[in-house]
Amino acid sequence: MVIMDSEGGVGSLEEQALKRKERLKNLKRKNPSNENTTSETSSEGIVLPKPKFRSYNPQDEKLQESKLEDAQPVEVEEEVKDLLEAGKEKVVLQDLDISSLAPRKPDWDLKRDVAKKLEKLERRTQKAIAELIWERLKEGTQDDLGAMVTMTDNRATEDD
Repeated sequence: MVIMDSEGGVGSLEEQALKRKERLKNLKRKNPSNENTTSETSSEGIVLPKPKFRSYNPQDEKLQESKLEDAQPVEVEEEVKDLLEAGKEKVVLQDLDISSLAPRKPDWDLKRDVAKKLEKLERRTQKAIAELIWERLKEGTQDDLGAMVTMTDNRATEDD
């Protein structure tokens, strides 16, 4: 949006229009017109890529030169014969790891990731149990020690 000055607003509009025209001329010089796009080089020496028509049949005779030839099928008889001969030979399977074929449970990755943490917790648990036993042994008398030994013996016989 153009803001008019209090003094000579029309003159500034003309100046802006001239500047705009100059910019448009410069842009036209940079971008060649549609007539020059079909040639390989424009007036400034810029090389433009040639179009390749694979699935389009152009109407213009100049563009017919850019049309690619239809692809010819490759003979594959020899390759097919080789594959058939290779298929007839018996292939000896190496030792097959069945565990790699069996589907895994959905939470196998979670168990794998948590295993190290569980080992650390197991060690801490065993250490805490041992400390509790030592504290009870220090506080208790010989009677408590005898009761613990008999309880442990009873459990061992029950497990067998």
